[in-house]
Amino acid sequence: MKNTYPVRTLNQLRPLLLGFRKVKGLTQKDVSERLGVTQQTYARLEANPASASIERLFKVLTVLGVEISLSPMTGSSETMQQGKNHSLANLPARREKW
Repeated sequence: MKNTYPVRTLNQLRPLLLGFRKVKGLTQKDVSERLGVTQQTYARLEANPASASIERLFKVLTVLGVEISLSPMTGSSETMQQGKNHSLANLPARREKW
């Protein structure tokens, strides 16, 4: 049976990544080696996954054996960012080459 974990806020990403990694019995070093990055780079992403691109998150989730499934939200679009327009382009995790 597959479990589903709806993600409705960016704050939910960090504990999910951490949990998926630990369930697999992997260390940050293990994941970083599979991604071809340093442990420090992966630690930064895991500490603040909201700053990472969807491409990077997809790579991490693939390494962790997690399938992504998207579905439309029920309710209004007002829950999306509610006027927040923060630029994440200049954060360190976004600038690093993978």
